[in-house]
Amino acid sequence: MPKQENFDVLIIGSGGAGLSLALKLADQRRVVVLSKFALTEGSTFYAQGGISAVLGSQVSSIDSHIQDTLNSGAGLCDPEIVRLTVEYGKKSIDFLRQQGMQFTQRNSKQGEPELHLNQEGGHSERRIVHNADATGKALSLSLISKAKQHANITLLEHHNAVDLIIDDHCVRGAYVLDTQNNVVKTIAAPIVALATGGANKVYLYTTNPQISTGDGIALAWRAGCKIANMEFMQFHPTCLYHPDGSSFLISEAVRGEGAKLILPDGSEFMHRYDDRAELAPRDIVARAIDHEIKKHGIDCVFLDISHKSDEFIKQHFPSIYKKCLEFNIDITQEPIPVVPAAHYTCGGVSTDSYARTDISGLYALGEVACTGLHGANRMASNSLLECLVFAERASENILNLEFSEKFMELPAWDESQVKESTEAVMIAHNWDELRRFMWDYVGIVRTTERLQRASYRLALLQQEIADYYQSYRINSDLLELRNLVIVADLIIKSALSRKESRGLHYTLDYPKPDDLCVQNTVLDPNKSEQ
Repeated sequence: MPKQENFDVLIIGSGGAGLSLALKLADQRRVVVLSKFALTEGSTFYAQGGISAVLGSQVSSIDSHIQDTLNSGAGLCDPEIVRLTVEYGKKSIDFLRQQGMQFTQRNSKQGEPELHLNQEGGHSERRIVHNADATGKALSLSLISKAKQHANITLLEHHNAVDLIIDDHCVRGAYVLDTQNNVVKTIAAPIVALATGGANKVYLYTTNPQISTGDGIALAWRAGCKIANMEFMQFHPTCLYHPDGSSFLISEAVRGEGAKLILPDGSEFMHRYDDRAELAPRDIVARAIDHEIKKHGIDCVFLDISHKSDEFIKQHFPSIYKKCLEFNIDITQEPIPVVPAAHYTCGGVSTDSYARTDISGLYALGEVACTGLHGANRMASNSLLECLVFAERASENILNLEFSEKFMELPAWDESQVKESTEAVMIAHNWDELRRFMWDYVGIVRTTERLQRASYRLALLQQEIADYYQSYRINSDLLELRNLVIVADLIIKSALSRKESRGLHYTLDYPKPDDLCVQNTVLDPNKSEQ
């Protein structure tokens, strides 16, 4: 059994939130960062659009960003958290530039270089700083490079958290599976930060990478943390529709630069759903596309930016242009086939303005958390901003805590009662079944009957997976499936409890918002009845 490893701070997740926090702490604390796969396999790396941030000191622009966010959040944003996040915008961009990140620039009217700003759905102004159409990649690589250079940061790739270790309502560390050596380690740390991203792999079709299995949400739930607003799962309106490129996202910025959504006959339709047409918030656009697909019995709709010049398209969207060409789609000459796909988890672990959870010493930041910023629907490009802002807030709080050099001796992982599995097919089958019925019954448009049917199917899966977990030696697939069934249960319970349609939650049984329901959905694992 490996010897216990001790660190001041354990960060589970190596995306924008996790690495930003590590870099902000490392001058004063010894930090270990876990990455479930390679460091570049998180959702941050694949983010295309950019980071929404007000870079000047104009009150009107700050107020505008706040108001746009509140509007997108459909009444459930926390106004104080929204203001705090927006006001940290410039500081967040300055931090990234200090880490060596480059942003796309243009010449100002005076001929001086300045940051180029995109506009995306829900935004009333251009305020999206970006690196062409691969902002997340540039952000990730700059943070990874800096982290690798810091003596106080230990990066552990291919390490998957099994469970948090909790004692007297305080976090003490975690059990961690080293997936390459198939051994469970015990890592002790008085501070643990969950930065594991979202849970969109619970759906059959998603823009997210393979790792988005809700690990942090499930870890926190099992540890005793409250989870909020899980009914608000965001579906990105425009995912490439192609059998070999089904998880490739077509950035919001394409619509921001004038692309039109059209039916196979070339007719536009978004003006019938919202006065903002293609620039409406994502929930409206995704439901509109879903309705048109079902109404006409078609496989997809199309996103057309071919009316722009070849030079404009290749300059603004080089990655999208190149990727589509791989599938014989020349976006300078023809429209892109697109469908909605699960994209972002707006709910998550309940936190305060310093990213603290219900458990002492346990923090959650980024997509895993429910901070109050997004409400019922995240506005485009507020997610990377949230990662950076709450990494800063968490670091401020952590660095003010008193630290002891002594570490508690934790119990070692015990697998004496389990055996090697000879039935791995069950994991693959249950994984596929879960994602299919979540897509069919708990997707963009819901009904009470569909949700209840999903709940019944899930109960059977939960028991099967619990029995399997108790009997066989763990692996990464089993851990992810165990986490996904928890996430699915939280989504279904939350959706059933909301007797209205609001933001990303749309049900045919209650198709309109209800003023009596303007409150967060909070689930507490410490209460037997939910």
